[in-house]
Amino acid sequence: MDEGRRTVLYLLTTRQGIRSHRSFSEEYERVAQQLRTEGYEVAPPPGARHYERLLKAGGVKTTPHGPTARVLERMFQRPIGDLLRSVDEVPRDEREESTSTLSPPVLNESELLMTARDAASHSGEAAALRLDELTLDQLHDDLVKLARKYGCTTPADVFQQAKSLLQQVQVHLERTRAPEQHSRLYYAAAQASALLAAASFDLGALAPAVSFARSAAQYGKTIGHGPVQAYAYGMMAFMAFWDGRPSESVRLAKTAQQFGGLGDTARRRLYAIEARAYGHLRSEVEVQRAIHAASEQTSGHRDELHDDIGGEFAFDAARTAMSNATTCLLLRDPVGAEEFASTALTLLTNRPAAEVPVVVSGPAAIDLARARLMRGEVEGAHEALEPVFQVPPSWRGSGMMERLTAARIELTRPEFRSAPAALALAEKIEEFSALSPARRLGAQSPLAIET
Repeated sequence: MDEGRRTVLYLLTTRQGIRSHRSFSEEYERVAQQLRTEGYEVAPPPGARHYERLLKAGGVKTTPHGPTARVLERMFQRPIGDLLRSVDEVPRDEREESTSTLSPPVLNESELLMTARDAASHSGEAAALRLDELTLDQLHDDLVKLARKYGCTTPADVFQQAKSLLQQVQVHLERTRAPEQHSRLYYAAAQASALLAAASFDLGALAPAVSFARSAAQYGKTIGHGPVQAYAYGMMAFMAFWDGRPSESVRLAKTAQQFGGLGDTARRRLYAIEARAYGHLRSEVEVQRAIHAASEQTSGHRDELHDDIGGEFAFDAARTAMSNATTCLLLRDPVGAEEFASTALTLLTNRPAAEVPVVVSGPAAIDLARARLMRGEVEGAHEALEPVFQVPPSWRGSGMMERLTAARIELTRPEFRSAPAALALAEKIEEFSALSPARRLGAQSPLAIET
């Protein structure tokens, strides 16, 4: 509606913040009640369609009758004829001052009490829409526990528990209006989504894994949490080279490194992922640079997600060595791969057996075996794989399966084709792989298993 077709009533309702029919009707009822107590006859507020016509110059053919006009005149301290005039009939300087020259409404004690009761009621509702802090503390503790036991819990169990925790977060977000509680809940949602991404990947479901990682990044962005965004982008980088997009992986890893608040662990993890991506690109110079950069993260800086919570979010020396071993294999460097894989396994032997993460020990052992196969050592490879062959089916995630597939491909080299030990090992790998959850879900890793 252009200005020339508006009425003065439109101008005043807009400036007083009661332009909507609902707000106008509420104010109309309040003033009408005042007039009733003074003995005046009043009419109900105009309906929505009639109200819109009152706001349009020439919108009504007849002036509202007395009981309605009386309320409108009290509301705006102007004659009804002035209220229905077109705005373009009012001098501009008068339009500017129209609201400031109005006489203040007459207040009485009953109105003051009513306003006070409304305020008390609203504040009570706001206080009620706040979660008990113990509820949030329990949610935090459950997420920390799940993250820390990730490496010793089957991917399927992690998925179910993380799914339940994310659903709890989503329900809690609807039950609180407290901004600081929203921040805590979005952080919890980011953690749960990240764990769902990791579990989905280990189960061989790449598309859901990527979607969960993006959700984690979005939750982190909502609250401006750098470490959780960096973790999520690191996951997306990891999944990108696994899906055959190493250049995209490098870009995502570098983006992740730009988030604020990152400690040494977070940066070490991102450099290791970047090194893997460059490994797929066969860029040895960049690989060595990224591996060296990872080893230099010794400033002592920490962040709550990667260091204090840790677990799946951590990236310790054993995991770094395991990742570097895989990177060396991508460059066909069996000496470097065996050195890094052996380092990872040695570091893990210092832990209690129940605390050794299969997601690290399994891949490290397979990488060691593959490095030995590159040097023609079938018996040594079989020895390295013995602990892997004891892993139950529910633990056989994508990370292990892609490496075993690569080891199986090594056994197709001409010098192994007629060797009984090589044929026996190849058959054992095939039998082991057939029962993995990732294989049953139809997982494939077109680039990560390159030879």
